[in-house]
Amino acid sequence: MNDSNDTLEHDETTGHASHDHDHDHAGHDHDEHVHHLSLDVEVTDVGPCRKHVRVRIPEADVNHMREHAIEEVATTAAVPGFRVGHVPKKLLQKRFKDELSSQLKQKLLMESMEQLAQENELDPINEPDIDVATLDVPETGDFQYEFDVEVRPEFSVPAYEGLTITKPVREISETDIDEYLNRYLSQYSQRIESEVPAVNDDFLVLEARFTHQGKELKQMERLTVRLKPVLRFQDAEIEQFGELLSGTQVGDERDVKLKVSLEAEDIAMRGEEIDGHFKVLEVRGLRVPELTPEFLERIGYESIEQLRDEIRQMLERQLTFEQRQSARSQVLEKITDSAQWELPEQLVLKHVENALRREILEMQQAGYTTEQIRARENEMRQQAVTTTRQALKEHFVLDKVATTENIGVTHADIDIEIRLMAQQRGENPRRVRARLQKTGMIENLEAQIRERKAIDAILDRAVFEEVPAEKPQEDRISAIAMSICGGTTVVSPNDDSDDDNDE
Repeated sequence: MNDSNDTLEHDETTGHASHDHDHDHAGHDHDEHVHHLSLDVEVTDVGPCRKHVRVRIPEADVNHMREHAIEEVATTAAVPGFRVGHVPKKLLQKRFKDELSSQLKQKLLMESMEQLAQENELDPINEPDIDVATLDVPETGDFQYEFDVEVRPEFSVPAYEGLTITKPVREISETDIDEYLNRYLSQYSQRIESEVPAVNDDFLVLEARFTHQGKELKQMERLTVRLKPVLRFQDAEIEQFGELLSGTQVGDERDVKLKVSLEAEDIAMRGEEIDGHFKVLEVRGLRVPELTPEFLERIGYESIEQLRDEIRQMLERQLTFEQRQSARSQVLEKITDSAQWELPEQLVLKHVENALRREILEMQQAGYTTEQIRARENEMRQQAVTTTRQALKEHFVLDKVATTENIGVTHADIDIEIRLMAQQRGENPRRVRARLQKTGMIENLEAQIRERKAIDAILDRAVFEEVPAEKPQEDRISAIAMSICGGTTVVSPNDDSDDDNDE
């Protein structure tokens, strides 16, 4: 809605409609005048989660609001030859015709939309689609306008009492800590030129070129990647990347065929086979730093024992994250079985970036590395529509559970989450909060906490069966924050990647 966004506001966090004005109209800045309109409202379904609303304001109400608008102008209008407040009404109407018309339209829209929101359970997801500039209030007769609006799906809260949930459990071993410590130290490792053939975890500087039917899609003169079994872009991946580049040296060239994701942003390229060509420019190994007292002090630890204790806590948080994700998946699978309502593709596409931000935020809170987060981001981008559609359904169901359970989010809840994130990243909490606010992710954090509380409410009533957790998979993916068929798009607000595209 172009010119009256303060009449019906959408809460991006929960999807509920909210109002800038108190419902009793006390203390309205825009108008202390109270007049109940005799609205004639017709609401019809025009598609999944979409309503068409037609509003008619009777001529009597229009005239009443017009008179009030004239009275307001009369109290301040300065017209030569007349004292303020004593200008004839007909002269005011003629001299201030455009101003009065605009003010009347705004008042009618604001008052009618506010009353409409109170009297009709539309529950909008986005702003109403109204082109205010095309609307005119007639000199005589009723004022009518209409609009389409996306609304939350209508459904009953599914039963969630006494669900049976399996809980994966495992002990954090010293070997687990060693493996994580090696990944952690790689952030501080020096990259040194290697004269031996490339092996897993080396860094390769590549000249890369991708084409489709002879037409160039993307060329990168110096692409730095870590050699792992899989190379994942935001819209495609090379499953045999490790096999393809292992054993290569400077000057070697390799060709590969790969398919673009079926849900890539570039619709025309979805599912298409493309050709990739790599030329090795440099091979770099890693020189891992020694855990000397000086190095430990530099990264903020007094001893190796303290560092290992911190890593154990991090791994325990990740296990908790995995358990929560497993429980969440089981809960959502059980309670969304009845969620057969459709979500329009346009709505899903609008929320793709939002779903990605929330997933990244959860992984940051659990202490995953930038490389692991980027790999997950690229995986989600390759399945963007399907993933987001399911995430939206889950959000709507959990939001309804949260409403049923009267679940809210306090400032203290948000402060605790921000402190945890800051601790895991070694940053100042104020800096983390500022970044979340700047990127718009503070609202995602609030919604995430509310949904987590809703799941906890369900789990409090669930029956748990412990099962052995699978051993965490080897870190097999090197992820590039870039699409082959499009521009670079990095969702993570905390991407620590360097110019070489990798850690």
